[in-house]
Amino acid sequence: MIFEQLFDTKSSTYTYIISSGKGREALIIDPVIESTDKYIKILKNLDLKLVKVIDTHIHADHISGLNELSKRTKCSKIMGEKSSSEVLDIRVKESEKIKIENIELIAMYTPGHTDCSYSFLMNDRVFTGDTLLINGTGRTDFQNGNSHDAYDSLFNKLLKLPEKTLIFPAHDYKGKKYSTIGTEKNNNPRLQVSSPEEYAEIMDNLSLEAPKMIGIAVPANVKGFTLNQAN
Repeated sequence: MIFEQLFDTKSSTYTYIISSGKGREALIIDPVIESTDKYIKILKNLDLKLVKVIDTHIHADHISGLNELSKRTKCSKIMGEKSSSEVLDIRVKESEKIKIENIELIAMYTPGHTDCSYSFLMNDRVFTGDTLLINGTGRTDFQNGNSHDAYDSLFNKLLKLPEKTLIFPAHDYKGKKYSTIGTEKNNNPRLQVSSPEEYAEIMDNLSLEAPKMIGIAVPANVKGFTLNQAN
């Protein structure tokens, strides 16, 4: 299997390129528009055909490369059915499968960070977007986020996966590339709570500044900006 984890330093975003092997079909999760040429180069070097691109949610800190990649490769644009994006080809529901050749992802509706947040389970790993981060969790104070929804997504869905399940988030700000469900369950300070109310008390009092790009990124991602529109 080909599994490439790429990092955008400006937004601290992780992007994932996945395929069953050279010369096969590929999919990309959470692309950043400025890195489109880099993705295309990797695809060409590995003789991969990009057929699907997925965003875990409407991002507020960068413009997604979802529509630009589709424009350049004719791949299908995928998000969860709750997404407000106006350019999607496929909207997946809870437990729906996304397949390319020997690769299969299962959609998990995990709202809380935003109301359109989805995670994607692939065998021994899960792509958690901003719902579950390494040693943290996604903020819940914009884009119809909700602390109680986040608690439910975390404790009643993601943390019920096998403890050895690898976690690959959409962001990390301290250089960590992955974790496991067991590690986060035992060590993540946001998860050491005993009730939804206790979790909401933490999340509702973080007093974080709004992402610098939110006023640009959210409408751009809803409209599906391409490079000529983003510049």
